[in-house]
Amino acid sequence: MTTTYDITAVGHAIVDVLAPADDAFLKSHDLHKGAMTLIDQHRAVSLNEAMADSEMASGGSAGNTIAGAASFGAKCAYIGKVAHDSLGEVFSRDLKKMGVTFNTQVLHDDPTHTGRCLINVTPDGQRTMATFLGAAAMVGPNDVDPELVKASQIVYLEGYLFDTPSGREAFARAAQIARNNGRKTAITLSDTFVVDRWREDLLAFISRHIDLVFANEHELMSLFQTDDFDKALRYLRSKVELAFVTRSEKGSVAARQDEIHVIPTYPAAAVLDTTGAGDQYAAGVMFGLTRGLGLDVCGRLGSLAASEVIDHYGPRPKVSLRELAQKHGLI
Repeated sequence: MTTTYDITAVGHAIVDVLAPADDAFLKSHDLHKGAMTLIDQHRAVSLNEAMADSEMASGGSAGNTIAGAASFGAKCAYIGKVAHDSLGEVFSRDLKKMGVTFNTQVLHDDPTHTGRCLINVTPDGQRTMATFLGAAAMVGPNDVDPELVKASQIVYLEGYLFDTPSGREAFARAAQIARNNGRKTAITLSDTFVVDRWREDLLAFISRHIDLVFANEHELMSLFQTDDFDKALRYLRSKVELAFVTRSEKGSVAARQDEIHVIPTYPAAAVLDTTGAGDQYAAGVMFGLTRGLGLDVCGRLGSLAASEVIDHYGPRPKVSLRELAQKHGLI
């Protein structure tokens, strides 16, 4: 069956607010370094006021991935919820400017605002996120367009949605439609705190519905409650068709049941902000998969995209990833 789209993602539609910070600032505001914490609107306002001079960029994990895949040249679509407000307009405009189809119904006549993620970036490049989900948390099964899912090679699910019942329902519907129509399903585990909160549910969902898992090594070992990376990878390979696991400076691992590839990193000019590195890694991998490339090349595309995004502030590429990949002889 032919497809119109390479990748359709379901995720939290979030606008990122990024600012430099030090460890003392994180401690004074009870923020766990390198993690994502959900906050309410009141705390979002007070924290935003306390942060240093910031810059704003459309974000959301799956939104970042879709923007990266589009930069490679993939035909992409996105399912996520924004409110009828200025931040919602920013988010929608930024995706559509990348050529991404985004037609999810906007939230009207509701006091809930578009979600935002307050990201404090320490000098070591680590990002600590405090997220007010707002309208993003209201994405649900009715927002999943069956025809869009049927027309996509890969349906990509953002693990953060496991924190909301409506998000899980959206996941289940999208995955079921994809599977019924011979499409591939992928999920990113998103965060160790997500894994810790929903380990059993995630494992059950992955076993029933998922072909491809993206994770970093900490999320993977948390999922299987072991300190042994190789053992955790074996467990994951027994449950899914494909797995891609990032390991920071160690590179990444691409695996299926009968093969494993160790993927090196690409050197970045500087490590200013790791926001979006995992998201862009997934973008490169899925772009490669939709083009029928080998697992090692897919992993290298992911590593290349990750290296581009960590040498500047913001979670999305600032150059053409397609041109960058051509320069390195990957496509």
